[in-house]
Amino acid sequence: MLRQLDLFNIIDFLLKIPVVLWAISFHEFCHGYAAKLLGDRTAEMQGRLTLNPIKHFDPIGVLMLFFAGFGWAKPVPVNSRYFKNVRRDIVIVSLAGIAGNLLTAFVFALIGKLLVSNIAPSYAFGRAMYFINAMIFINVSLAAFNILPIPPLDGSKILYSFIPFKWLRFYYSLEQYGMYILLIMVFTNTIQFIMTPIMFFFLRLIGAFG
Repeated sequence: MLRQLDLFNIIDFLLKIPVVLWAISFHEFCHGYAAKLLGDRTAEMQGRLTLNPIKHFDPIGVLMLFFAGFGWAKPVPVNSRYFKNVRRDIVIVSLAGIAGNLLTAFVFALIGKLLVSNIAPSYAFGRAMYFINAMIFINVSLAAFNILPIPPLDGSKILYSFIPFKWLRFYYSLEQYGMYILLIMVFTNTIQFIMTPIMFFFLRLIGAFG
């Protein structure tokens, strides 16, 4: 029985690998593609406008996704000098990655609903549903994590666009402390406390449409 459980754990871990790689790759691809549509081809010129996970791989961020449920990839380069409306376009590019993760979760929620309605339970069915649930959970988790207004997360760039100019210099000065703030939040479980209602909202939103 113990060996069987170990085998299940290994299979489930292996199933999470493509889930995590897709979540980070599609997130960064969406950033780069949105920037390209708005006139910035920096990501494309640096070979980052791709779904190849190797191009977006950040070892610590990926390990965090596996074991903590949230994490990050190597950020896609964005040059706002190419934007016609900098404040608006930064918001669009920042939201694109989050939207990509939520779109993935939505599509897999529909697939899961279809499987539950049409396929009888079995071992293969159970592993398929594990994969689908992991795809939903990790993508929603990545979206919820990135929407936090803490540098260098996407939420901080969205917030930049709504802060009055006279306060921007102060907010920029906080950027150097962003990673320290995140680490403190991780070790004190504050980040889970904040992310939980955001994830609940995203899951309810996906459920409402899917």
